[in-house]
Amino acid sequence: MFNLNKKNLIPFVVAISFLIFLSLSILILRSPVLAISRGPLGLVNLIQGEIGGIIFYHRNLTENLSLRKEIDFLRNKLNSLNEIYLENLRLKNSLSFKQKSAFKIIPAKVIARPADNWSAGLIIDKGLAYGIRKGMAAVSYLGLVGRVVETTDSTAKIMLLSDPNLGISSLVQRSRQEGLVCGTLGNTLLMKYLPEDADIKLQDVIVTSGLNDTYPKGLLIGTVIDIGKEFSGLSRYCLIKPAVNLSNLEEVLIVIP
Repeated sequence: MFNLNKKNLIPFVVAISFLIFLSLSILILRSPVLAISRGPLGLVNLIQGEIGGIIFYHRNLTENLSLRKEIDFLRNKLNSLNEIYLENLRLKNSLSFKQKSAFKIIPAKVIARPADNWSAGLIIDKGLAYGIRKGMAAVSYLGLVGRVVETTDSTAKIMLLSDPNLGISSLVQRSRQEGLVCGTLGNTLLMKYLPEDADIKLQDVIVTSGLNDTYPKGLLIGTVIDIGKEFSGLSRYCLIKPAVNLSNLEEVLIVIP
């Protein structure tokens, strides 16, 4: 057992004093030392990072290029799947319309459009060999599209509703008011030859009247978006928004009378 006597008291006190001094010195010098060393340590870390970047540059570049290729591949695959989904949706709607329709219908794909700006039309991939003839109506599951104006054995040309040369005998579904719908080469159709007292309102639905054999009665054409008077003041007209977006058709249905 340790005995504290006069002989060993002095060394013991000296040892304790040294430990206390050392502890106080560490506490006092800790902050200045850390502050002084922070700069060199940060510089060392920066240098290490730059050296690591140089060493692993080629590996990182290779991985980056590989990831970009994978992203491009997945993006293209996603776009392809989206196109397939949209096509299936259109075909499903067309098939549903065909099954519910009272008419005999032949589906066809759009393969081209005329190059001129003075007419509105499209070319489909079926013609005389499928029983398609000049004068037949072209529709989609949304409504009337136009009329077949030319045919070959394997193709047919369709004049769209938006062509000014196409006139369709039509009527207001609500009031049964008759008129003639023509194209404007724009995004709207024109219904003219309406009497001054014609019963027609905004948002009225316009359908085919069935007064000729080309267009069966009741095919949807569009809705009224504006009403005005002719310059003579003796008749009125209305602008119609087509039920079908004629600028992005990819498939059509030909009505066989």
